[in-house]
Amino acid sequence: MYAFLADHRQQLFPSELFADLTRQGGGHPSVPAEVIATVMVLQALEGLSDREAVSALRRDIAWKVACGLRLDDEGFHPTVLVYWRNRLRSSDRPRRIFEAVRQVVEQTGVLKGRGRRVLDSTVLADAVATQDTVTQLVAAIRRVRRLVPLAREVAVAAHDYDQPGKPVCAWDDPQAKQALVSGLVNDALGLLAAVADPGLDAEQAEAVALLALVAGQDVEPGERPGSWRIARKVAKDRVISTVDPQARHTRKTSAQRRDGYKGHLAAEPESGLVTECALTAANLPDGPTGVGLLAGENPGLEVLGDTGYGAGATRAALRAAGHLQTIKPLPLQAAVPGGFTIHDFRIDHQAGILRCPAGVTAPITSSGRASFTSSCPSCPLRQRCTTAKGGRTIHLHPHEDELRAARRRATTRSFQHSYRRWRPMVERSIAWLVADGCRRAPYRGIERNDLWWSVRVAAVNLRRLLALGLARQDGAWQLA
Repeated sequence: MYAFLADHRQQLFPSELFADLTRQGGGHPSVPAEVIATVMVLQALEGLSDREAVSALRRDIAWKVACGLRLDDEGFHPTVLVYWRNRLRSSDRPRRIFEAVRQVVEQTGVLKGRGRRVLDSTVLADAVATQDTVTQLVAAIRRVRRLVPLAREVAVAAHDYDQPGKPVCAWDDPQAKQALVSGLVNDALGLLAAVADPGLDAEQAEAVALLALVAGQDVEPGERPGSWRIARKVAKDRVISTVDPQARHTRKTSAQRRDGYKGHLAAEPESGLVTECALTAANLPDGPTGVGLLAGENPGLEVLGDTGYGAGATRAALRAAGHLQTIKPLPLQAAVPGGFTIHDFRIDHQAGILRCPAGVTAPITSSGRASFTSSCPSCPLRQRCTTAKGGRTIHLHPHEDELRAARRRATTRSFQHSYRRWRPMVERSIAWLVADGCRRAPYRGIERNDLWWSVRVAAVNLRRLLALGLARQDGAWQLA
């Protein structure tokens, strides 16, 4: 990798690629774009912080050779990397490093004739600690009081917000804990009422909005007027930290809860190369993002994926794009263990009816509802069908035909062979991406981490191309 960048960094990252980001005219000259791009690639490849990357650039001969620097070159300050990332993120093409490597992949022709793409995602831990309700309330109130001068004039009683840390409380006493929560929420509501001013700037408005969200997402009214308690539920799309408000809870399995972000990828299974990537909040579904990863592909791909991509809307979008689906179907749930599922009910579109396993029919309404309540009491198959006292009512999915067709295809031999052979190959690409301590998103916010994720994917793709024999001959990228 270092030798390749030493020889070809100027062709891989030409100065024109970053012309809109470099300083023009007088003043201190910018660090050459090819050097910055090379450092960012090596930093992402080795999973280093800004200080560690600059330290490696100053002391590691391989880094100096890769960047074309003299052995006595002092490099630059770590804040230069922050500056360049900010410029990239705010530009029209924030993922240009990934796009540059993707162009190399296209020129080599390594993907020509390979018509499969595997979709998958992996959870990346956030870079901050998850906060409980009390900590979030205190932090949000402190921030509003710091940014909005009018907020400091509002009387608060639950805590001395000029002091960092949690309030003093007998945490093992439920009444004391509820009294503290009530005081914090009432302080927050008082602040919100006092600073409801449309003249706030962007930073102040963001702090006030976050306080309003935190003050309402985890609490509910208590038994007495003006009292509040922590709700015995989890708010939808719950903010888990005021330090990084875009991080979220998710569950990859029923027993494994994770906090942070989700890195998505579309990969070619034979070569292991990632053709597209994205980063989202951890609680967003895989399907819509996966469809977006294939937006630039030609029709006719065989798309492989697990049940995370098996929803009806995702399947309909893939079919509309002209792709073949080798995606594991969603599991069916029976109202009675071992009993009939919704797919045991036959649809007659021409007649507009649904037929149950006992042969009874019911009309399908415009909303996709079919009721068998009048026939269930005397049905001999009732015990295998439903436990509802009034009988069974079926609600057909808007994409019910897509789901049934997918389940039928999943039983074929060709589906089983292709899925078992190619679907697990994406785990290799994920393993490469999360190696070297890269299971944690290093920054706060989706935009910052999406830029890092795209550079990380570009670095791993470049390393994979070198393993496949990447070379430059006659001014073109080729595989040896």
